[in-house]
Amino acid sequence: LAFCRGRVVRVPKGPLIRVVDTEVVIPCSVSDYDGPSEQNFDWEFSRETDFMRIVSTWDSTFTSEEYQKRVGHGDIKLRRSSNDAVELVIRNIQPTDQGRYKCSTPSTDATVQGNYDAEVQVKVISDGLLVSGSKARSSMSLRLSEGDSFKLRCSAITTSPEHTHLHVTWQIKSGSTWRDILSLTHEGKFQPGPGYEERYHNGDIRLDTGANDTYRLSVSQALSVDGGAYRCLVSEWVRGADSSWQKIQEKSVEIASVAIQRTDVVISTSNVSVTERDSLDLTCNITTDRSGIFQAEVMWYFSASPDDTLSDAQVLLSMDRDSVVSDSTLISLSHVDRNCYHLLVRDVDVEDSGYYFCQAAVWVPLHNGSWHKVVERTSAPVSVVVTVLEPDYEVFLNASKTPKFSDDPTELNCRITNAQDTEANIRFTVSWYYRQRLRSDDVVTEDLLATMDADWTLLLGDRSRERTQSGEIIFSKKAVDTFSLRIQWTSESDRGDYFCVISAWSRHRNNSWVKSKDVTSASISIFWAIQDYTLTVEAVKLKPFFVAGHTFEMTCKVSSKNIKTPRYSVLITAEKPLTDQSNPNGTTRIISLNQDSVVRLEDWTDQTRVDGVVLEKVQENEFRYRMYQTQISDAGLYRCVVTAWSPGGGGMWREAVNGLSNPIQIDFQMSGPVFNVSVHSDNPTIYQGELADLLCIVTMEGMALEPDDMSFDVSWFAVRSFALDREPILLASLDRRGIVVQSRRNGSSDLSLERISPLEFRLRVHGCEDHDFGNHYCVVTPWVRSATGVWQREPDIKAKPIFLSVKMDVLNAFKYPLLIGIGLATVIGLLSCLIGYCSSRWCCKKEVQETRRERRRLMSMEMD
Repeated sequence: LAFCRGRVVRVPKGPLIRVVDTEVVIPCSVSDYDGPSEQNFDWEFSRETDFMRIVSTWDSTFTSEEYQKRVGHGDIKLRRSSNDAVELVIRNIQPTDQGRYKCSTPSTDATVQGNYDAEVQVKVISDGLLVSGSKARSSMSLRLSEGDSFKLRCSAITTSPEHTHLHVTWQIKSGSTWRDILSLTHEGKFQPGPGYEERYHNGDIRLDTGANDTYRLSVSQALSVDGGAYRCLVSEWVRGADSSWQKIQEKSVEIASVAIQRTDVVISTSNVSVTERDSLDLTCNITTDRSGIFQAEVMWYFSASPDDTLSDAQVLLSMDRDSVVSDSTLISLSHVDRNCYHLLVRDVDVEDSGYYFCQAAVWVPLHNGSWHKVVERTSAPVSVVVTVLEPDYEVFLNASKTPKFSDDPTELNCRITNAQDTEANIRFTVSWYYRQRLRSDDVVTEDLLATMDADWTLLLGDRSRERTQSGEIIFSKKAVDTFSLRIQWTSESDRGDYFCVISAWSRHRNNSWVKSKDVTSASISIFWAIQDYTLTVEAVKLKPFFVAGHTFEMTCKVSSKNIKTPRYSVLITAEKPLTDQSNPNGTTRIISLNQDSVVRLEDWTDQTRVDGVVLEKVQENEFRYRMYQTQISDAGLYRCVVTAWSPGGGGMWREAVNGLSNPIQIDFQMSGPVFNVSVHSDNPTIYQGELADLLCIVTMEGMALEPDDMSFDVSWFAVRSFALDREPILLASLDRRGIVVQSRRNGSSDLSLERISPLEFRLRVHGCEDHDFGNHYCVVTPWVRSATGVWQREPDIKAKPIFLSVKMDVLNAFKYPLLIGIGLATVIGLLSCLIGYCSSRWCCKKEVQETRRERRRLMSMEMD
């Protein structure tokens, strides 16, 4: 139990078998200890019974006299690997070092628990491993071509008295480091080195064993990376007491030095530039020192980018190893000599610009008569640029028609002149541009009006699309060398600079068209002087004085300058006092007359006076406005708003300028009564479900009127908030004819509006709810009959609002639920008592028969 819970010192399980003159490393570690994290170690050695002290990590005087010289020279030393582990290193171990080695740790624990030392047996055997190269010589030099095969031999044998296994590894030296090629492990397994896995699985690299303990490395289809120095590395392994393998020694011998001659594929010419319609000649050279029989297979590729892979590139032409060339019309491949191949591309086009490279494979015959591909290489890409034969021509732009006024036509002609070197495969198209004239410090922007593609399809720009589709702008081709732009009706927004661009297109072998050249013409300025339009409007009142009920009449006289054949549209507006509730903004559009003399009522909504206003054209520049049976509410300032129109393109009218006349005032002398309105309620605070009464009371001051000579329009409004910060809601209205109109309501409450006296109107809210609260007020419109019998409308009067508060009756709200709850609880309690009584009376009763006993001191035996 103490061993399991206390300090544990561990060394490898022995015996450890080691070879003489090799380096031996014995590890020792400690765990489950107390005290400092860094522990100290003592090593001792024993051949028979007594132990001799070798070395210590904390005591420099620990070493015995027999080992002081070897420890001082560093042949024996301690190497700490961690705070709780060290390694005893013995260089050039000798047979005298065979024996038991003990590792001890001084105690740093509070209590003595576990083990504080451990021993291991070391056995030293003689060196029986012999490694050698070829019998001819220890090292040889080989010079091979890429794709050749070669074999290297190594001999390894051991005469060790112990049962050991050999581990053979073939290595190649690249630079200053050795890399593993293929190994036959001590467990009898083949293990390829990094980078050689695929070649091993394909059978290109093999390791075979032969007689006399030889190990042969076979390499077929040698690559350029196979050049270098080769050696055979042999290690001897033994299985320890814990069944693990331990390497006891290792030897190597250099076998050969191999040089690989690389086979390269090179295109002799560098970047090439040829002219369109010429021929392209490229040469592919194969560089190799192979002197035997071989055949080359060549394939030419084309790519638009130098980074494309073979799978992305286009195959142009190929020649197999029997010199059979694939069929092609414009491309040919010729075999000049054994290592040189020509590619000829006739009648090159712009599409032939790109990157060309060739791929070559070398085939050699085998003993059975078949051919074997030993190497395949791809050349670096060569850039080929095909320059286009640009046609030579000039562009001239002239204006056959220029505008002098707005809406005049404009026509521009773009002609091709001095055309040279234009073949039948050349086609011309045009693009039209507009440049607005800006200040010198502003950036000039160019707008594309229209352009043609290679098949003369017209593509419109954003600026001209709508006008071209409606026929205002026409693009045409008058002749083979002439293109035209015509604006049917030129406006001020069309003033600016115009220029054209003639594009030349070349046809390729696949009948596609590619733009080869653009020539821009000089610009032409379209401009004319514009005089400002002037418009004067004068309003005149025909009758200097009139009273309510009479006809109001005024005329508007218009005069204009710098407007060609103008027509006028007239709008009559009225600026009412701000007390007018029907138009809180102050300005009302009454009636209008457009330039085609069509009359339209604008905001005139009085249904009783639909024909009460008239606007007519007296002369070409004079208009008359009449208002029949004027009312008091018609008081205000009246104006004429006139718009001058000039004829535009396509028979359309365009707006030129607007004008506003002087105001004409309609004012009435108020000699009648003055009305006031107030809202009253006997109980503004009510409970839910009750009736709310609101009175709208009209009072008069001044001249008294008969009840039949006055009438009122009453409207009730509510603002659902404590403050008047929301829009009012119309509740109900009563006109002077007694017709009541109610607005739609969402709740269950209802409204009623009635006239209870000539000057009192009552609003009732039946079954009030929560949403019926708020500020309530009425708006009254008085109507007074004049002496002539005409009813006059007075300005609207708004009463001061009164706040209606709706409360909830708590007692009535909880009365019925409380009574129902008490009644149900009483019924359920009585029912429970009845069920319990009946159950105990008839269902659960049990009679017990008991024997009568005498009252004595001693109990009967059956009760014991």
